Amino acid sequence: MANDNRRRPPHGHDPEQARRESARARETRRKHSGSASRNSRSHSTGTRRNDISKKSRYYQVRRQKMFLAAGGILIILVLVIIFSARACISSRKAAEAAALQKAQEEEAAKKAKEDAAVKDPVSLTLSVVGDCTLGTDETFDYDTSLNAYYDNNGKDYFFKNVKSIFEADDLTIANFEGTLTDSDAREDKTFAFKGPAEYAQILTSGSVEAVNTANNHSHDYGEQGYTDTLTALDNAGITHFGYDDTAVMDIKGIKVGLVGIYELKDHLGREQQLKDNIAKVKADGAELIVVIFHWGNETETVPDTNQMTLGRLAIDEGADLVCGHHPHVLQGIETYKGKNIVYSLGNFCFGGNSSPSDMDTMIFQQTFTVTSEGVQADNVTNIIPCSISSADGYNNYQPTPASGDEASRIKSKIEECSAAIPSADSSSATSEGSDSEE
Repeated sequence: MANDNRRRPPHGHDPEQARRESARARETRRKHSGSASRNSRSHSTGTRRNDISKKSRYYQVRRQKMFLAAGGILIILVLVIIFSARACISSRKAAEAAALQKAQEEEAAKKAKEDAAVKDPVSLTLSVVGDCTLGTDETFDYDTSLNAYYDNNGKDYFFKNVKSIFEADDLTIANFEGTLTDSDAREDKTFAFKGPAEYAQILTSGSVEAVNTANNHSHDYGEQGYTDTLTALDNAGITHFGYDDTAVMDIKGIKVGLVGIYELKDHLGREQQLKDNIAKVKADGAELIVVIFHWGNETETVPDTNQMTLGRLAIDEGADLVCGHHPHVLQGIETYKGKNIVYSLGNFCFGGNSSPSDMDTMIFQQTFTVTSEGVQADNVTNIIPCSISSADGYNNYQPTPASGDEASRIKSKIEECSAAIPSADSSSATSEGSDSEE
């Protein structure tokens, strides 16, 4: 009965069939499981491949960027090298060009120096004349004054008879004694001279190129009158010098230094000014030096010791020619250390006196030869005797060369005055200088 109680499969159930179905189910699950596994593995593999591909592309792009960057850097380096090379080449070329230019300049300077060392001698002829007063004193009679002659004859009249001489030289120097101004501020003195500014054209017309202004009539109308005078001379193209104003003129390539000293008030007190002014023109390149003095005593034909001391000092300091005026008469000529001191040239075109007792004058000429070694000691001089007037017995303000016996007389007079000059070691002449401001 026990066997009857065991469970039996449901009605119609086939165990074998159940096993087969169970096996099929397991196989189906296995297949599904394998397919899923394969799908999973396939997906994982694809993902890895995608990752690898992405990484590969990343590194490829990165490498490309690195190559591009490296290429850019390389290009920059090449450009830097090229530009540096060009800069070096340019710098080297510039340095070579600068060196070449410097060498050429040095060669040119050397050649110029050599040429200067062997330059041809230059000959200069200077003419020097005495007092020229282009104007009058307001107290003088107009009809006999220089101003009247100007109004009637014009500027060309006055130097008409000597102009050809002055045109033939290289430089003409005069003493300008007076003022060219319209100022009425007359100094309190016996004689005060002035003319209008246009009178400076008298000098230009007569071929006078330079004037000394250091004298006792330069300030007849005060400082303003003096300033006006210098302006008028400048406007006429006349070189002026005097007091502490010196001048250096270029004549035929030779620098000529001009110094003007007014000695009358303090006499030997002018020594330092003389030294300083000669040193000044030397510093300015003067190769030939002319010193002009306004000095001495009126009407005296022999120089005083102050004149001789200063004149000789000027030569000692480097002057090549010394000339003077103020005495209104001629004085002699001294040759000191091979150089000339013309102590007084007298009057020349002188509006300060319509009838002077002594109308003798001269044009002193000296021809200098200048080489690279300096001024040669050839002492070539020419004295042209003149009268301050072309008329007899009165002054018509037209200086004129003398001729015949009259020329011989004036030359003899100059020779006698020269013979009367004490030698350099003598002290027989008077030492008193004129203090005249008239």
